[in-house]
Amino acid sequence: MYQEKIGKYSFETGIYRPPSEGGSYSLLIRVTRNCPWNRCTFCSMYKTEKFEIREPEDVKQDIDSIAGVCEELITASEQLGFGGQINRRAVLEMIDREPLLGSSHGFLMILNWLNSGGKTVFIQDGNSLQLNTKKMVDILKHLRKTFPSINRVTTYARSKTLSNKSLEELISIREAGLDRLHVGLETGDDELLKKTKKGVTGAEHIDAGKKAMEAGFQLSEYWMPGLGGKAKWQDHAVNTAKVMNEISPHYIRSRPFNPAPNTPIGDEYQRGELQLLTPEEQLDELQLMMETLNFNSRVCFDHAGNRWTNRRGTNLFSLSYEGYKFPEEKQVVLDLIEEGKIALHHSLN
Repeated sequence: MYQEKIGKYSFETGIYRPPSEGGSYSLLIRVTRNCPWNRCTFCSMYKTEKFEIREPEDVKQDIDSIAGVCEELITASEQLGFGGQINRRAVLEMIDREPLLGSSHGFLMILNWLNSGGKTVFIQDGNSLQLNTKKMVDILKHLRKTFPSINRVTTYARSKTLSNKSLEELISIREAGLDRLHVGLETGDDELLKKTKKGVTGAEHIDAGKKAMEAGFQLSEYWMPGLGGKAKWQDHAVNTAKVMNEISPHYIRSRPFNPAPNTPIGDEYQRGELQLLTPEEQLDELQLMMETLNFNSRVCFDHAGNRWTNRRGTNLFSLSYEGYKFPEEKQVVLDLIEEGKIALHHSLN
């Protein structure tokens, strides 16, 4: 957590956000702290932290503080004769006035956001929709009113939370200004969901995803290649694809499983009770998943954890946040998987 103090302005930001929100230099607005579930056996985030809901007035004060910093930057630029343009001279002028800005995480975030056009915002932390619907609507309306340049606001959400919200509540949140949801589906296999303590079933994933789509959100669902290990790779691939087919989200994003130290599943791996897939088995699982997918969506490998390589030793898949359009580019992905297998065989011979 970062509690920033910039002159007379202060605001709070968390640490975590999806890569697609960092790459687009999103402004981070913290509505809740940490994760309300915090039991997933593969996750090492937030484990020593308590979940807390912030009051709307505190969040709106953060928004106002960030707006104040933006206004001072623009004023400094105008006084230097740059017409409000945020350039190096204006930034140095601000740092001269407030030397601590030179090492401020929040100030850098604001600069990146402004320089990218001030268009995207990510609402933190792990499950902001846990907030009361009316309070969330209040915050979103204030955010949109304060920064009219915004064209996209996104957040993480749990499937269980989406299931517990009425369709009318979700529509009101979306109409207030929340555009995109990032949901950690991880797997569609009920046995794996229970084992990893996701607190949700495949059917509930489907219900939540369909409800989010019906409410008009842009939906990104995340899945974990390799999560089932050698024992469950086929069930994991097929059942995950079946759930994705039912939801047909706008994006599915690959986040390959890697047993994190000091997690229950990491301990299981250290005891030898979980056998990880070999690189070739990973591609077999991925191939089965892609073959089973039958939807109109985008499949993305927009994370450094997607380490498969081609014969040139470079990334097998594009790291683009927009990924590959299915069904049009399904064969492209399958061909790349075959190329990855050939590259593995060459490296072993």
